[in-house]
Amino acid sequence: MTDDRFRLVGVRPQSPAAPVRRAPWYRGKPIFSAAVLTLIVLGCLFCEVLLTHDPTYLDLAHCNEAPSREFLFGTDPMGRDIFSMIWYGGRISLTIGVLSTLLSTAIAILFGTVSGCAPDWLDRLLMRLTEILLSVPNLLLVVLLQAILGTANVLTLSLVIGLTSWASIAKVVRTEVRRLRSSEYVLASRCMGGGFFHVLRQHLAPNFFSSISFMVVMNIRSAITAESTLSFLGIGLPIEVVSWGSMLSLSEKALLTDAWWIIVIPGVFLVATLLCITELANAMRRSTRERTL
Repeated sequence: MTDDRFRLVGVRPQSPAAPVRRAPWYRGKPIFSAAVLTLIVLGCLFCEVLLTHDPTYLDLAHCNEAPSREFLFGTDPMGRDIFSMIWYGGRISLTIGVLSTLLSTAIAILFGTVSGCAPDWLDRLLMRLTEILLSVPNLLLVVLLQAILGTANVLTLSLVIGLTSWASIAKVVRTEVRRLRSSEYVLASRCMGGGFFHVLRQHLAPNFFSSISFMVVMNIRSAITAESTLSFLGIGLPIEVVSWGSMLSLSEKALLTDAWWIIVIPGVFLVATLLCITELANAMRRSTRERTL
């Protein structure tokens, strides 16, 4: 009404609600890290396109040469082109990271699901075993198993790292399974004759995988770090097998000859990859936390 005689006293007229501004879709997302990691991964996967020299060729006439037009990132003490080694060796390091993570994730899911569905006495026994494994430094277990297997290669390193990095994920899987095992759809599936792997694949894994996804991504980072550390210590991949870790194992010779590019350039690529993976994992953890709130 516009008549002043019917105006309500003491009530403020409500202003129209301001339009809600939505944050841009890229706000809080690791766009830069994802782009850098994608470029590095694509460069390693399709390294044949980028190679300027044979990464395994020992050109003894060009040892310890600084970066130049012919050798973009210089050469190592054996005359190998570091630019070509970066992309060729990165593929091996990433392969070890992915293979070991697939193995550790599979073990963690099976172990955690069995523990979560088991009786209380068996669950406590399995969790004590997990805590014992977590109390031992991971690097010591890797060195012990690798010493048992003998000479390191891509498969043995992936196996050793995968067998020693599943315990933390298994504890999270066990907690989620104990929360989900009494759900109506799980009980209904069991009543209809669904087996262990059917229930795991159809009902349990889709509900807990988001909780462990960031840990899976972080395991890739840990596996690459473990491979580099072992090679740096001289107990990883042989020096003739090109990887980021084996390239860093030449750091002692690089420091003695002031050939900084031998250690700095591979180190930059390795650190950049690890930082990008860490940023992506943190973004996945934030996203999971927001969905659960």
